[in-house]
Amino acid sequence: MLYGREHEQVAVDGLLARVRDGGAGALLLRGEAGIGKTALLDDAVARAGTAFRVIRAAGVEYEAELPFAGLSLLLAPGLDRLDVLPGPQRRALEAAFGLGEAPEDPAAAPSATPAPAPADRLLVGLATLGLLAELAADQPLLCVLDDVQWLDRASLDALLLAARRLQAEGVALLLAARTEPGASVDRQLGLPEVRVTGLAEADATRLLAERAGPDLPAAVRDRLLAEAAGNPLALTELPVATGPQAHTAGGLPLTSRLLIAFHGQVTGLPPATQTLLLVAAAEESGELDVLLPAAAALGVGAEHLAPAEESGLVTVTPDRRIAFRHPLLRSAILQRAPHHQRLTVHRAVAGALPDGDRRTWHLALAATAPDAALADALERTAVRTGRRGGHGGAAAYERAARLTPDRDAATRRLVLAAESATEEGELERAEALADEAAARTDSILAHALLDHVRATAHFWRGSYPTAYRLLLDAALALATSSDAPDASDAPDAPDVVEPAHAARMLFQAFHAAWYAGEEPVAEVLDRLAALPLGDDDPVAPLARYLPAAVLPALGRPAAAAAPAAALPPAREAVEAARRAGAESPADLVQLCGATLVLGRDEETVDLGGELVAEARAKGTLGVMPTLQFFLAEAELFHGRHADAELTATEALDLARDTGQHQWVSQLSALLAYLAALDGRTERCTELATTALATTGPQTAAPAAGRPWAHWALALLDLGQGRAAGAADRLQALTTGPHRHHVSATRAVPDLVEAAVRLGTPDRAAEAYERFARWTAAADRPWAEALRLRCQALLGPDELAEPAYRAALDLHATTHRPFEQARTALLYGEWLRRTRRRTDARPHLTAALEVFDRLAAHPWSTRARTELSATGTPAPVPQPSQALPNPLTPQELQIARLAAQGLTNRDIAAQLFLSPRTVAHHLYKAYPKLGITSRTALPTTL
Repeated sequence: MLYGREHEQVAVDGLLARVRDGGAGALLLRGEAGIGKTALLDDAVARAGTAFRVIRAAGVEYEAELPFAGLSLLLAPGLDRLDVLPGPQRRALEAAFGLGEAPEDPAAAPSATPAPAPADRLLVGLATLGLLAELAADQPLLCVLDDVQWLDRASLDALLLAARRLQAEGVALLLAARTEPGASVDRQLGLPEVRVTGLAEADATRLLAERAGPDLPAAVRDRLLAEAAGNPLALTELPVATGPQAHTAGGLPLTSRLLIAFHGQVTGLPPATQTLLLVAAAEESGELDVLLPAAAALGVGAEHLAPAEESGLVTVTPDRRIAFRHPLLRSAILQRAPHHQRLTVHRAVAGALPDGDRRTWHLALAATAPDAALADALERTAVRTGRRGGHGGAAAYERAARLTPDRDAATRRLVLAAESATEEGELERAEALADEAAARTDSILAHALLDHVRATAHFWRGSYPTAYRLLLDAALALATSSDAPDASDAPDAPDVVEPAHAARMLFQAFHAAWYAGEEPVAEVLDRLAALPLGDDDPVAPLARYLPAAVLPALGRPAAAAAPAAALPPAREAVEAARRAGAESPADLVQLCGATLVLGRDEETVDLGGELVAEARAKGTLGVMPTLQFFLAEAELFHGRHADAELTATEALDLARDTGQHQWVSQLSALLAYLAALDGRTERCTELATTALATTGPQTAAPAAGRPWAHWALALLDLGQGRAAGAADRLQALTTGPHRHHVSATRAVPDLVEAAVRLGTPDRAAEAYERFARWTAAADRPWAEALRLRCQALLGPDELAEPAYRAALDLHATTHRPFEQARTALLYGEWLRRTRRRTDARPHLTAALEVFDRLAAHPWSTRARTELSATGTPAPVPQPSQALPNPLTPQELQIARLAAQGLTNRDIAAQLFLSPRTVAHHLYKAYPKLGITSRTALPTTL
């Protein structure tokens, strides 16, 4: 029976009830050691009863560096169902669990070229979701995970991703994590959370009386109640603590006093039993098939387990594992053992394990001197960790370096450790390892790689100028070196640094420079254009296309590139790169961005759609938020607002799932712009606020989505008649440090309109001149139409009408309905102001029809008002025009695919959902569309 846990039980019951009704959800119980989290998990299992299938696992402290150790234990009951998962997800999970790895490559070496892509961590998380959904196919599933604070990071990331995507799978995910009293901030996991605190005095008194009996002296009772402070484990264990130390530890933290209490209980056991318990504490799985052989090597047999079982310190589970009564007991046993004894036990455990990562780690924990063979094995462990998409490679490389007797080989492993720490997001550790490695070598390549590590840390902290400079200098060092020694001691290490290595470094520098300012961008691209790359190099097509596309857009023709107007389609660069062996889509992402910078939006739609489909099919989901951002921008500029919202919404979910804060900010801001278009004021403001606040950990720089967010808020102001607010935001955007960004360039016509409305056209003069140069470089009819619209607004008045007419003629040759309608609206307003109301009506009517069709409600209101002012009653909006699409973006996306004839499982695989979630969304979509089955879905959604 649990005392005083009614609040927590209500929360758990709510989760279970939601899942019984066909939903899904997650709940995290958080509290200090011994506060009763495990008891609440046990209680939840009991309350779930036979209505739920239950799977259960717990984090183990010694498993924290073993990637996917916790997840593999939790999902073991479902491994026979792997075949139902989509191919990329199944392969990722098999690789994560070591069930389907490719043969090993030679020992890794630092390299300026990318390593083979590891199993995508996002795919592992999606596979986790899919497998949980399959386990819940026949009855609701309760997934219980204790001691999350000790779960290896790869397992935790996969489970958190699955938890965030739970919708209608019939899965309840219940987790418990320990906190320490006085800890500054616990890691926020982004899940609904219940804080488990100490029992009230009355409940604590009842529990103590039940455990200690009625004969406990009042003075002892009061002391125990005071020391326990409502902690159930303390109320259970402190009364039975033996030895004088249990009565003299009152000044220690409660966890320390509990450890001392457990020390006393273990000390009273026979020495052989204590040894066996130490083996069990050091061996993370608790498997008797490993523990007993390891104990036998120390002269201890299975019969010595009995005293520990009789005292209730451990139990043997039906699947032949030893389970400690409480995780603190494991910690107590490890802490009380002398160092030499722990080393001996780790060697014994390693001797009982087959060859593999677990054996290697136990040998490493037992090592006291350099050992070349063990260091090699640890490096192989690190390589496998990287291939599986797990965290922990940095720890393995670093430990391997410490055990490596050869100085150069140890340095190489420190470089690898620094690179791995960067990939795992441990920036301070990465920088410390980089500094240590740099002090040990004169290799130009090694220093370039270490500068890349430092640059990555600066980039994620928002120090874009520093990151750009580090990367540029490293690339120049590589480019000017003809005999740079490799940092590797691998037999096939190159003696010369290829120009392609410098090119890849410059691509990274370009990314950092884009946020640092226009001058850094131009410098990087000039260097890139001058690199002597061969036609057969996979990076050559991009290295040539990027400067040729972007420099003219900045008003700076590239000396080594063709004029912008003569630049061939990006498709030719893509095909050339693929023929040369480029990794697609990863190596081709920046081409999408380049086409947008130069205004070739139609190429972005074509190339972006193709690369997104390729990434979806291959499972290379890490690049999808970037590609989908570019694609959504192009869809927006073409007036395909619904498509842009679908693309950006899916990309935002993926960016959140993969921790790509830069794209969370960018995509939130883009969605804010789409909300501004149709007048969803609260939604626009909410998304823009999110975009501006999303900067990632340890970042002090402005959010990446700042330009788009300010354009969104400015468009909201402009659409609702607040020209002053719009002008202020747009002037800062189009003349500030990010004026070269796509959003800043495309926002200039809005600035011109706002400034003219305020009677201050000079505020837009500088931005307009830049925009005019950009439209000339872009050489696109739609861009020239926008320039002519700006010219008509800026005057002189006698030239306005020819400019408007020329703009509308150009608009008619392109498919950009929103901008065409805005030009028609402005022309109609100008005609009405010049008392030509009859001439104004057809233009205002045409604009109104487009705005209504696009559901651009603020602009419809403005056009309707202007049309009424001409003396012609404006048509009343129909209900279908007054309301946005009744389907949510996800419902619309699913309904479109279902209308194409895809099954629920096909749709689930394409959108990274479970089939039950797809069915749930279709069920909600049918009544909104006035239909009852998928056969009635319209094909024109």
